[in-house]
Amino acid sequence: MSAAKPEMTAAAAPQVFPCEVVDEAGRRRLLEVAAERALALYLDRREIVTLMTLGCEPEALAVGYLRNQGLVGGLRDIASVQVDWEAGAAAVVSRDGGAGAAARLDKRTVTSGCGQGTVYGELMEKINAIRMPPVRVKRSSIYKLLANLTRFNAIYERAGAVHGCALCRGEEVVWFVEDVGRHNAVDIIAGKMWLEDVCGDGHIFYTTGRLTSEMVIKVAQIGVPVLLSRSGVTQMGVELARRAGVVMIARARGRRFFVVTGGDSVALDGA
Repeated sequence: MSAAKPEMTAAAAPQVFPCEVVDEAGRRRLLEVAAERALALYLDRREIVTLMTLGCEPEALAVGYLRNQGLVGGLRDIASVQVDWEAGAAAVVSRDGGAGAAARLDKRTVTSGCGQGTVYGELMEKINAIRMPPVRVKRSSIYKLLANLTRFNAIYERAGAVHGCALCRGEEVVWFVEDVGRHNAVDIIAGKMWLEDVCGDGHIFYTTGRLTSEMVIKVAQIGVPVLLSRSGVTQMGVELARRAGVVMIARARGRRFFVVTGGDSVALDGA
């Protein structure tokens, strides 16, 4: 049985704004630009982090951030999520008054991740305990999924300046989320998975961004065994994917890709 959902606002904000520009011919034009807002995240009145975000699903972002940072044990531990854009804040109230998060908040690692940059607790150590079950992915399914993904990127097509992430099952795109940073996008999906009681088994996680150690850790924590990107990888990302058994597929565009880890998991069917 799924955990009861916390009480939440529904404070989605506009994702693009008009901006007057002058083009190369000296003509004044209106250009749509991506929104970027500061959202301070509080857990039981303690400020945790300030996230720069589009604001498309701020409640799911808050839940997913706390999930991926290991600051709450489960959705059942969250009593409410209240977002107030006038205050620029997301206030999360836990059921234990923050006792469970206190020790984790005292240990943090500063990282280079776009839009966030802090990893709490002992997440690097936790990756050693994660072992994904064996999976099998067809090359033909990867081609079809990549083709399906081209139908999304709505904000990127209008305004640019954003990353996209998607939770996929087979060739189907379950959710596609865009934000100013890829880490925000993966956190929103992680939050939605908790809120909608969706497990990661049998899914593929797609991102437009590079596959770093942080991305591997986040995707492994939500139990998704396959990580697919149109961008490249880092050495530590590769190392952690191998440890956790995550199938990592990079530089995937059109009908080209590289299987970086888990090469035996991809069936080379079709043409």
